[in-house]
Amino acid sequence: TVLSEKPTTFTITVTSEAGENDETVQTTLKFTYREKYPDEAPLYEIVSQENLDDNDVTDIIKLLEQQAEENLGMVMIFTLVSAVQEKLNEIVDQIKTRREEEKKQKEREAEEEEKQRFHGTPVTIENFLNWKAKFDAELLEIKRKKMKEEEQAGKNKLSGKQLFEMDHNLDTSDIQFLEE
Repeated sequence: TVLSEKPTTFTITVTSEAGENDETVQTTLKFTYREKYPDEAPLYEIVSQENLDDNDVTDIIKLLEQQAEENLGMVMIFTLVSAVQEKLNEIVDQIKTRREEEKKQKEREAEEEEKQRFHGTPVTIENFLNWKAKFDAELLEIKRKKMKEEEQAGKNKLSGKQLFEMDHNLDTSDIQFLEE
């Protein structure tokens, strides 16, 4: 788009090729010819940009400076725009690579979390001896409870001898059984 004739000022919108998910980056460059152009680099600035970081904008400005220096004495607008186009395509590739790395990083973190979930306490001699002491104490407590239950059950039950001593009819009943 031509903005003015004297000095000649115009804008060119440069868009990258579509990346993954049709993502693009775009910038609008404003050029102004100086009196001694092409022996003197044109004035340039970035008027607008889409999906670019500040670092990317700085890199584009540096690229324009470098290309302008290299092409002094030649018509250079096409060269400058082509260089910016290539840089924008690189930025799209970097964004794609960055996303892939982030995805891989998240997968690694999830895998580590999964490993941590199934990873128990490492067994050392100290850990084992502490666990063994607690385990033995629990077993001893269970045995004591069983013995108490058996003793209580045993108090209600009389042995055969105690039954005969308390009730003499039991004594005669066996004899009667034998006689019959």
